Amino acid sequence: MYDSESGFFREAWRWLRRFDALQVGALVLLLTFGVVFIRSTGIQAGTAFSETIYLRQLFWIGAGTVAFLVLSLYDYRKLIVPSVLFYLFSLFLLVLVLLIGVRVYGAQRWINIPGISRIQPSEFVKLAVILVLSALFSSRMFAIEAEGSPRWRRRSQLFGLGMAAALVAVPFLLVVRQPDLGSALILVPVGGCIVFVAGIRWRMLSIICLTAVAVMLLALLNEFCPRRLIDPETGESSIAYAGIAPQLKDYQRDRLLIFLDPERDITGRGYNSHQARLAVGSGGWTGKGIGQGTQNLLGFLPYSISNNDFIFSVIAEETGFLGCLVLFATYMVLFYTILRTGITASDPFGRYLCVGVGVMLFTHFFINVGMCIGLAPITGLPLPFVSYGGSFVLTGMSALGLVQSVYRHREDEEE
Repeated sequence: MYDSESGFFREAWRWLRRFDALQVGALVLLLTFGVVFIRSTGIQAGTAFSETIYLRQLFWIGAGTVAFLVLSLYDYRKLIVPSVLFYLFSLFLLVLVLLIGVRVYGAQRWINIPGISRIQPSEFVKLAVILVLSALFSSRMFAIEAEGSPRWRRRSQLFGLGMAAALVAVPFLLVVRQPDLGSALILVPVGGCIVFVAGIRWRMLSIICLTAVAVMLLALLNEFCPRRLIDPETGESSIAYAGIAPQLKDYQRDRLLIFLDPERDITGRGYNSHQARLAVGSGGWTGKGIGQGTQNLLGFLPYSISNNDFIFSVIAEETGFLGCLVLFATYMVLFYTILRTGITASDPFGRYLCVGVGVMLFTHFFINVGMCIGLAPITGLPLPFVSYGGSFVLTGMSALGLVQSVYRHREDEEE
C-alpha cells in the first residue's frame, strides 16, 4: 500500500512539475489583482449589479482555467490543421456580429449567448490569427526559409507573405467595421512579429515597413486634412477635419487629436483621459488604500470604464507607485516565461505560437497602461487578466495554455 501511494505521489509530482510554475504563478497573481480591483470598483459604484460583477469575472476565470488545463495537456502540434477551421469559425463570428450583434454606445461588437453572457468575437480572432499564421509559416510549402532553388525560395517567400497579409487583412477589415479599431490594430504587430521571426530577409522587411509607414501617413493626412466649411445661411466659416472618403469615426478622430493635445477638450472627449491621469498621479508612493480612491469613489472616473479600460488608473491611485511596480514586475515575469518557452521550443510552430501570444499580451499591456498615463490614445483595449471582460480572459488563458503545451512537449523532445 505504501509503495503504491508513494508511486502515485511521485507520478503526480512529475506531472505537476512539467508545468511552467513561474508562468502559472504570474498568471494567478494577475487574476487576483483583477478580481480584487474589479470588486473594489463595483463596491464604490454602489449598485446591486456592480457589487456582484466580480462574480462574473470569477465565472470567466473558471472557464479560462478549464481551457488553460485542456490546452496545456493537449499536444499543440496536432493543432496545425484545426487552426484553419478555428480561423474560419472566427471569421464567421465576425460576420455574424455585424448582422445580429448587440450595439452598445454605437459599437456593434458583442453576441448575446442566452443563459451565459455576451461574447466578443474580435478577441477570439486574435488567437485564431496567431494559430493560422504559425501553421502557415511552419509548413514547408509556405515557409519563408523554404528549401530549393533561389527562384523557388523567392516565389515561396512572396506567396507566403501574400497569404499572411490576406489572413490578417480579412479579420482586420471586419473588426474595423464594428467599429473596434484598437482590436484590429493588435493584429498588425502580431502578424508582423511572426513574419519577422519566421526569417524574412532584411531587404524585404525594409520594403514592407517603408510601404506600411507611407500608407499610414497618407491615411492620417487624409483623415486630418483641414477643410474650411461655409454655412450657406449665415456665411460663417468653420474648420472640419476629413479628407477624401475618411475611414475614422468622429470620436476616433477626436481621440487622436486629444492624444496630441491632452488639454484640448478635458470637459468633453478628453474627460476620461484627463481623469485617468489625475487618478494615476494622485496615488503617490503607497496609494490611498484599496477601495479608497477618490477619483473612482466620487465618480470622476466613470464607473462604466473604471473596471475595464482604466482599471490601471484605479490600481495606481489605490496602491500607488509601489503597487504599480509589483504589477509591472508580474507582467515582466509573464513575458519572460513566454519568451523563454519560445526560444527553447522544439519546432517552428511552437516558436511562432509563443511569439504571437507574447506580442498580443505585451501590446495590450503597453497600450492600456499608455492610455492611462497619456502615452497612447484611447483605444479601449483591456489590461490582460486584470480588466473586467470575459472574452479576453478566456482568450488570454487559452493562449497561455498553448504556451504551456509548448513548454511541456519540449520536455518530451528532450527525453
